Amino acid sequence: MIPRSRQWHFFDSLWHHLFGFERPDSRGQRIFRRLFEAFIAGASVWLAWYWGRYTLRISDIVLELGFARYIDISFMHGNALPIWNAWAITGLIILGFLRIDRWIPLGRWAYMAAMLLLMLQYAARFVLGEIPHSSNLVGMGLMGFALAELQFKDRVAGGRFAIGFSYFFIGLGYTSAAASKLIARGFAWADGRHLWMWINEKAVDEVARSGSVELNWVQQLALDHWWIATAFLAFGLITEALAWLVWYRGTRYVAMWAVFGLHMGIWVTMDILFALSVYEILLLGLPWAAIIDRLWPEKGLAAN
Repeated sequence: MIPRSRQWHFFDSLWHHLFGFERPDSRGQRIFRRLFEAFIAGASVWLAWYWGRYTLRISDIVLELGFARYIDISFMHGNALPIWNAWAITGLIILGFLRIDRWIPLGRWAYMAAMLLLMLQYAARFVLGEIPHSSNLVGMGLMGFALAELQFKDRVAGGRFAIGFSYFFIGLGYTSAAASKLIARGFAWADGRHLWMWINEKAVDEVARSGSVELNWVQQLALDHWWIATAFLAFGLITEALAWLVWYRGTRYVAMWAVFGLHMGIWVTMDILFALSVYEILLLGLPWAAIIDRLWPEKGLAAN
């Protein structure tokens, strides 16, 4: 067993790297916190309306997902409720972003209420047999800010918690994805023939949609050379397995850019772009606070 002192040292170190509550604040950190919050808020509103408008076209439930596994989600179909829900989410997000709790005590619950309604919107939209991944990071980001509003009275500490929360679940999410692949197939998951199958499946989808398909040069290269296709999958598997390195400041940005490269690889080989995830990774993948502090220094305060 690991000695108790070492266990606590590990968790203390992880806590410090993720949240850094004790570090001095700076102008760059304040600007970046609001910038990241604005992205999460805007992306949440966009998802609410995107899902809401699509839900208006749904009449049958094929797959019960999320809330739909516990409640009959059919009340969200065949009427304008998805649009009203989108309006409610938009209003709550605006209230949360404007810090309405300065005037209304229950305003601290705005982000949490918006998150729960967004989960309802998600459950109503995805009942046709498909399960998306592109909104996961935005959803966890909104949860981070919702928890921060409820647990921290200090805005600086709350903002740092929300950002650290996102880093934590990025690391956890991608690393658990690698674990799932290894449990299911072992190292054979990286066999290039699997990529051949996925490329051809996407080609069939494109033919069904537009009547024709034209592979790009990267896809053709992967199809022509098994070892190149295997290298693509191996890079993705290794990147996911090491994604927990985003938890630590010394390796964070290298790991984040590796994850960004993973998404670019998925895009060029399988024509799948998790756009919102990529935007969030770009926001978290560079030391924007330190860059702002260098370009716009604030006297008497150290940059992060």
